[in-house]
Amino acid sequence: MRKTLAIVALTGSMAVTGLALGPTAAQAASTGATSATTVVNWGKFFSGDRKAYTFGRTWKSGGKVFTKWHGVDRPGGKKGWVWFEFYQHGSWHKFNRAWDGKVTGAWSGKGIKKVYTFTCWAGKFDNCGKKYRIY
Repeated sequence: MRKTLAIVALTGSMAVTGLALGPTAAQAASTGATSATTVVNWGKFFSGDRKAYTFGRTWKSGGKVFTKWHGVDRPGGKKGWVWFEFYQHGSWHKFNRAWDGKVTGAWSGKGIKKVYTFTCWAGKFDNCGKKYRIY
């Protein structure tokens, strides 16, 4: 994983399982390694209309993957939505969280191999931005 993240940071663009990580993702995904964990700082990942965005960090420690995220959207009565899709124990899972204004959230799990995220605004499936791999 460290090699892949280093390659992404160096080249600025890489295809990972059919998902192109462009310059924005390469700039957003930076690594900081310690002896026990590798931390990936990611974001700002905008909704399709740029009215909401998410950012955060993902790391693995003790066999468990942790994600702490922050969401920001424009005021006006509509919500921002963050989606997480992850591969765990041989199958894909996904969930979302909604917010209005600013929010911080966190989640974790064991056996996670891949994590993707994207941001929507004004509805669960409305104005969704690009999907990015964050772990």
